[in-house]
Amino acid sequence: MLQSGLALYPQVGCAGLSLRKVAEHAGTQPAMVHYHFGSKQAFLRAVLQQCYEQLFAQMSAGSAAEGTARHRLRTALLALAGFLREHRALIARLLMDAAQGEPVVHSFLQANAPRHLGLVMRLLGEVALKPGVLPMQAFAFLMGSVNAPLLVASGALHIGVVPGVLGEQLAAQVVSDAALAQRVDLALAALCATEEGSPDDKV
Repeated sequence: MLQSGLALYPQVGCAGLSLRKVAEHAGTQPAMVHYHFGSKQAFLRAVLQQCYEQLFAQMSAGSAAEGTARHRLRTALLALAGFLREHRALIARLLMDAAQGEPVVHSFLQANAPRHLGLVMRLLGEVALKPGVLPMQAFAFLMGSVNAPLLVASGALHIGVVPGVLGEQLAAQVVSDAALAQRVDLALAALCATEEGSPDDKV
């Protein structure tokens, strides 16, 4: 049932999601969805929370990896970017529902956004930044340079507004694993005072 909710929510959002649609997609009865979750709001919270816990587990594993603080930050950023790419449609729908004032989405974001954003800020606090670079400025730069192009490019590819060869270049140079890793490395090189592995890099 949760997998059905994850498949349906990006298509229909809070307003269009019903326990009946979930039951049909899952091959069960609406009463079973109601029995396990109680309400549409509780079901949607469970769908979003299960998906989010996957993200947070991946980022937490990256932040606990061996190596320098910069390496741990890099690994966590790549986990976040990979999750955003994989779940682009869900993220887009989540932002639309938040803008429309859906209470269940607001409560979900309020409860969870500080967790992964706080993890990134904690890792930034462990990295030696260049003189004059403040942690919040570094955070904004990372989110803008790494994740914003990914969301825009993958969205454009999804709806088919980028023609032929240009679309292939966008996929390879903005959305691919190699492109994500390069963008993270460029951003960290711009922000960090030392190269990874140097004696000055805090651990």
